Amino acid sequence: MAEKVLMKGNEAIAEAAIMAGCRHFFGYPITPQTEVAAYMAKRMPKIGGTYLQAESEIAAINMVYGASSAGVRAMTSSSSPGISLKSEGLSYMAGSDLPAVLVNIQRGGPGLGGIRPSQSDYFQATRSSGHGDFHMIVLAPNNVQEMFDLTIEAFELADQYRMTAMILGDGMLGQVMEPVDISRGEAASNVTKDWALTGTKGQRKRNVINSLYLEAEELEMLNLKRFEKYAEVEKIARTDNYLTEDAEVIIVAYGICARIARNAINEARKKGIKAGLIRPVTLWPFPKNQLKAAAEKAKAFVVVEMSMGQMIQDVELSIRCSRPVHLCSRTGGMVPTPEAVLEAIENAAQAERS
Repeated sequence: MAEKVLMKGNEAIAEAAIMAGCRHFFGYPITPQTEVAAYMAKRMPKIGGTYLQAESEIAAINMVYGASSAGVRAMTSSSSPGISLKSEGLSYMAGSDLPAVLVNIQRGGPGLGGIRPSQSDYFQATRSSGHGDFHMIVLAPNNVQEMFDLTIEAFELADQYRMTAMILGDGMLGQVMEPVDISRGEAASNVTKDWALTGTKGQRKRNVINSLYLEAEELEMLNLKRFEKYAEVEKIARTDNYLTEDAEVIIVAYGICARIARNAINEARKKGIKAGLIRPVTLWPFPKNQLKAAAEKAKAFVVVEMSMGQMIQDVELSIRCSRPVHLCSRTGGMVPTPEAVLEAIENAAQAERS
């Protein structure tokens, strides 16, 4: 039987992490994600876990590095400027092939910016948050239930591929309250981590966790192997589609923008415009094949996002610019309205008719 609880998006992430077996959380408060840390501070001591408010974001991510090295499930969370500070540690973890979950509840930027919702960290999340040549798995929920579900999935994927997995939300999703079916949480899987630093007890060769390779040939071999793994991860790319079967104008949006786009699509349909929505659930890997297939039928695309236009580049690359791609965006913490998205749909449809 479903067990629904009214929760904030940030709280749903924290509870899902606990149900996924995370017992080690290290963080630092920053709006609009602070409820994640606050929830962990209350719950972790009661279940035998570790909650530690680090002295900085840099310290927090390096504590995750240490915990993950020992083979346990660990998580940290922050908001845009805090993620920037964690980027060095993320690169070190990528170089060491360590699994962990990172939560970014985005705020407006650049710099300290503002505390209102934004999607301006898309490049940071999908192109590589840190130095070097690496990727993270990036999952983009669009409601509180998905913040719960995808957090559990993030831990599974992180362990499966020995990678950092990020939950990329925005300030609105973090703060909104909705019913969550927590009975969908499953017990943590028992992934074998024979690479972890758990002590040899004199019975095996010692494990080494390291990201420093002075021999160029050795580092190249490891990077090539890492990218072979990324090719496997590409297979998990997925979307959530709405009314795309006959769509001539396709909206591409994620997070809160996707919910707004649905309302605009319904209004467009009432006006006789065949509009539909493709919502990337995985931002990395980006669902290139799904976009390419959609371009075979659609006449135009409209990308809706809360930035000056970041995901639009991946849409254009995916469809090889075979169709016009329009941008409908707000920035600085402003959220696009359904009316603005509807106008963008109408303009795209009109441009194709003329």
